[in-house]
Amino acid sequence: MPLVLLDSDGPVRLLTLNAPERRNALDWPLLDELAAAVRDVAADADARALVVTGAGKGFCAGANLSNLFGDLDRPTDQMREHLMKVYASFLGIRDLAIPTIAAVNGAAIGAGMNVALACDVIVAGPHAGFGPTFAEIGLHPGGGCSWMMTERIGRGRTTAALLSGVVIGADEATRIGLADQQSDDPVDTALGLARLYAGREPKLMADIKQSVRIAAASDLATSLAFESQAQAESMRNERFREFMQRFAD
Repeated sequence: MPLVLLDSDGPVRLLTLNAPERRNALDWPLLDELAAAVRDVAADADARALVVTGAGKGFCAGANLSNLFGDLDRPTDQMREHLMKVYASFLGIRDLAIPTIAAVNGAAIGAGMNVALACDVIVAGPHAGFGPTFAEIGLHPGGGCSWMMTERIGRGRTTAALLSGVVIGADEATRIGLADQQSDDPVDTALGLARLYAGREPKLMADIKQSVRIAAASDLATSLAFESQAQAESMRNERFREFMQRFAD
């Protein structure tokens, strides 16, 4: 049985972590399939948006620690190199040029929460839970968790969440911006958003993603330099030309 499913709905791709008997916990076989699926999406010229979800009742229960971490007595440098390989297997989602939406249908714990955070937009179902539970088990956060949480909810809230290690429910996650919206059917809502994004010009979607990242990491002048270039290029889009034609008629 495939551990990762990749389905197509026109220009939309639906990626499903498919190990429901263990709440889609991450081990090397699943991560290998996840990384391969993300590479397939990146190489797919017809893909315009991606939805990521989990099969069954959970989004992703985190890492299968014994499988992923292996020998804990290795030198720190070796362990660090090993961890970077683990991180790379799911952070490829963040590097995709197309819009990505996480449909969090249940618990997203530890590394499983990182998979959701790697997406551009997060839709939380009624049973969603976001668990930065690293400190609870005596482990420092990894996989970009500190950075991606800070990007979403700020330094203070991220610090508080990581120090406590408490699971954040759907209502609170949406209130503080960890999730972008709630839905009784997060997959259906995410697919609706994906179809909306897929109907836009691909370069425009990619440039908007890049523009937001530049704005978050640089000064106004740098942001304006990119925006002015991207906006000037977007004026050639057929959709924009048709919109402008309404005023000329």
